[in-house]
Amino acid sequence: MDQNQFFGARQPIRLDELAARIESVLSRPDVGDRMVEAIAPIYRAGPYDICYILSKNNIEALQTCRAAAIICAPALKSYIPSDVPALVSEAPQWAFARAAALLYPAAMRPQRELSRQPGISPQAEIDETALIEKSVEISPFAVIGARAVIGAGTRILSGAVIGADVKIGRNSTIGSHVSVSHALLGNNVIIHPGVRIGQDGFGYAPSPTGMVKLPQIGRVIIQDYVEIGANSTIDRGAMDDTVIGEGTKIDNLVQIGHNVQIGRHCGIVSQAGVAGSTKIGDGVMIGGQTGINGHIEIGSGAQIAGKSGVMTSVPAGARIGGTQQGQSGTI
Repeated sequence: MDQNQFFGARQPIRLDELAARIESVLSRPDVGDRMVEAIAPIYRAGPYDICYILSKNNIEALQTCRAAAIICAPALKSYIPSDVPALVSEAPQWAFARAAALLYPAAMRPQRELSRQPGISPQAEIDETALIEKSVEISPFAVIGARAVIGAGTRILSGAVIGADVKIGRNSTIGSHVSVSHALLGNNVIIHPGVRIGQDGFGYAPSPTGMVKLPQIGRVIIQDYVEIGANSTIDRGAMDDTVIGEGTKIDNLVQIGHNVQIGRHCGIVSQAGVAGSTKIGDGVMIGGQTGINGHIEIGSGAQIAGKSGVMTSVPAGARIGGTQQGQSGTI
């Protein structure tokens, strides 16, 4: 049983119910009443844990596994020891993710720091013109600016600053010490601690006396189900908007420049940087420490390996790595 105290009480579930919830087939219905309480890797999974296997690389570890059940693909079912039930799924990693979310709901998004009842803290600073819907949680020392709108079920954690006229949809979570300005956020958005949204983009004009600042008058639009990792930054547009599409996941320490448009269900990994006015299609995957030039296009479904330098546009579906050379998009 997992003894990690940071994620609250476990949510135990019967094995047969779990199988139904994650759309898997339980190989031994006779143990359907077995309780599952935690997740664990194969090598240390115990009788109340579930684990999963994706390939034959972990076959040896199965011999000493004592898990309540192992999630696996049909092709790997025969490798599971006879005394350990299998949860057979066509998408085992997806099934395991769903199981983990059922068992550890508190790990799905940042949690409030205090154990007292949720609500609006008297230590929060909320402008009288802000519109706060029912069931919103606002933690101590958060600041809600003039005419801001916060949707029902949203949580604003300690020290977060929500600027004037910002709109945040329903059931979203804004982590501690986040700042959001000049932005419209959708529903079910998760913003981890330290994120900066809506600050100036890098816009300057050279002059005989030095760099002259260009006012940045665009917005940031963040659509539904976006998640942004800790200490990432999303610059507002210079004139047009910076847009993060529905379902896109951005890791920690990522920089998104002004006017960037990112499509739906993209993944951008830590320390990547996207320069201004670049357009990224749907389903694009960008590896860590990748640098992407400004004013180019990354086609839908493209995959870019970590530590790449992307100088020119990338066609849809391309798989690239390294540093681009020339206009052809080759590596």
